[in-house]
Amino acid sequence: MRTVPSPDHDEDFTRFTEASYASLLRTARLLTGDRHAAEDLVQAALVKVYLRWGRSAGWASPQAYARKVVVNLYATWRRRRWHTETAHPGGEGTVAAADRADIAADAEARLELARALDTLPRAQRAVVVLRFYEDLSVEETAGLLGCSPGTVKSRTNRALERLRAAGALADYAGRGTR
Repeated sequence: MRTVPSPDHDEDFTRFTEASYASLLRTARLLTGDRHAAEDLVQAALVKVYLRWGRSAGWASPQAYARKVVVNLYATWRRRRWHTETAHPGGEGTVAAADRADIAADAEARLELARALDTLPRAQRAVVVLRFYEDLSVEETAGLLGCSPGTVKSRTNRALERLRAAGALADYAGRGTR
């Protein structure tokens, strides 16, 4: 028998969602390469987190748990029917010609990196996003992906080699290494 969540339960979850949504969306956007798909992914993840929210007191970090749910859903993305749905071109996400002038100067660099991420296989892309965008350690990334630290290191190495070979990292060579 299912119990009805208390108002405190819902308020706690609402506060959590408000505090973590932007971070989860950024991760999902980097993983999927599409804003709308990322929103769907985060929404599906938050539904799963909400259904288990009563156990959140035992979680080390609800944010880390939610991120793990996002990554796990992304890993099974191709098996989901709604993944193949696409928005109609010219829909509400279209940028008007007058608004294009307001785009930040580094937008081209972000687009270049996004295109480079699109060329990576799913597992390599997830490792790069978690390691370099989410700034997780090798061990944290391995725990999130359910693989060994050695696997994370090899996937990272292969992904960076692939990005370098494609010339995607040419402008970032002198900015520091990890």
